[in-house]
Amino acid sequence: MSLPTTLALVGVLTAWLDIDLLVLGHLFEFVIPNAVLNTLGLVVCVAIVTSLIAVISAWLTTVCDFPGRAFFSWALILPMAIPGYVMAFALVGALEYTGSFQTYLRESISSSLILPDIYSFGGVVLALSLTLYPYTYLLVRNAFQTQGKQSLEVGQSLGLSVRQSFWRVSLPQARPWIVGGSLLVMMETLADFGTVAVFNYDTLTTTIYKSWFGLFSFQSALQIASLLLLFVIVVSLLEAQSRHKQRFTNARNTVQARSRILLPSKQAYLACAFCGVIFFIGFMLPIGQLLLWAIPHLSLGLTDQFWRYMLGSFSLSLLAMTIITVFALLLAFAARTQNSYLANWSVKISTLGYALPGTVLAVGLLAPIAAIDHYLARFGFAAPILQGSIVVMLLAYSVRFMAVAFSPIENNLLRVTPSIDAASRSLSVSGLSMLWRVHFPMIRVGVLTAMVLVFVDVMKELPITLMTRPFGFNTLAVRIYELSSEGLWQRAALPALAIVLVGLIPVVILILRADKVQQ
Repeated sequence: MSLPTTLALVGVLTAWLDIDLLVLGHLFEFVIPNAVLNTLGLVVCVAIVTSLIAVISAWLTTVCDFPGRAFFSWALILPMAIPGYVMAFALVGALEYTGSFQTYLRESISSSLILPDIYSFGGVVLALSLTLYPYTYLLVRNAFQTQGKQSLEVGQSLGLSVRQSFWRVSLPQARPWIVGGSLLVMMETLADFGTVAVFNYDTLTTTIYKSWFGLFSFQSALQIASLLLLFVIVVSLLEAQSRHKQRFTNARNTVQARSRILLPSKQAYLACAFCGVIFFIGFMLPIGQLLLWAIPHLSLGLTDQFWRYMLGSFSLSLLAMTIITVFALLLAFAARTQNSYLANWSVKISTLGYALPGTVLAVGLLAPIAAIDHYLARFGFAAPILQGSIVVMLLAYSVRFMAVAFSPIENNLLRVTPSIDAASRSLSVSGLSMLWRVHFPMIRVGVLTAMVLVFVDVMKELPITLMTRPFGFNTLAVRIYELSSEGLWQRAALPALAIVLVGLIPVVILILRADKVQQ
């Protein structure tokens, strides 16, 4: 099960064995330096902005009490349901000079009012930050929930004010979660393709795509992918190091709800305003813009073509969900029953793919697949066999989302005690029979969670689908990319709303689980 991941990594790392000096010289002179600087600047700025939004909002909704706190504590998670490429073109449609929101502001406030240009570096940072800050927000909120008000009381017992206690006690204790969330945001920013494509902002991911489909140099695309892989490895190592510094406790703060800091009137309104602005720009504004585009053209949008794209997305997501969940279940069961060096490394390699950008996986897998097709052609098979087929897409999905399915299944399997396995073996129930008859009924919630998460992620996935799809095969995500690239945002709104509605499913599950834990 670790073979697809290994093939992708080998395909990327062996790219430098064959060098086209003419194309590579052009790229290193005119393309790659700018793409690297753009990527680094974007990663750093998005990490800083998301950390600021997440820390402030998590502190306010967890430790403080103000009007609307209960609503914002879960509402601030909702932007996670909106893919970055949808967030991007929705914000552009609302905030550009002729956009609906900026036009409304000029008509209602001042005709001379002009907002900063959304087609800028700041616009890219804004779109990505609003999409990704919930990752850090959830982690930091968990850290502050664990601390409760006790950390402030400890600081006050040492003669510190509330503000000093926050900076010198609470914030340092939450630092591992903040760093972990920021590094996760960095990996997602490195992997992003659709958002930067909407703004025509060149990064390493878009450079990979343009090298392949613009310069028609697949080898150069592989070599650029190896550079992006280097950045991903660095961030992954930093993220692993940050997790080693985290310390968790099972103690629950049962008096937290009764001991929140009641903010004074002015500060309470400022806290409500801050959370309200984030929620409005991050969720209400893009959703409102999509509805503004979609509703007047609803009858024209619900065509046979739209339903074909919907069917393609659903069928592909269902197929990928089934395959990935089954293999994740077998992988988790093998890791539990075969506690060996080989099994442990197989799990590590198989779940490595979520850290790899979709563009890297697409070009990385196509290289060995092409070699396999070439080898089979020697024996009389009509080439290509695998290239341009749905097999390549499914392999890339399995690499990218195996960790997504594996994690909830493994967590549920950990709750099954070894004594249950021993009792099953004493009744001559072992192997796959034990997995099906004993383990599966006990972990079915984890399996269902894995299926939902994989289904939604495949629905939203853009670069893998765009770069590996069979000829003529389209999904909602690809259709959104095609229409938004041509500036046909009104026509892209309905497919975008469909993806957002599907994306809300895991977010709602996450909110319900968080409420259950708090209770």
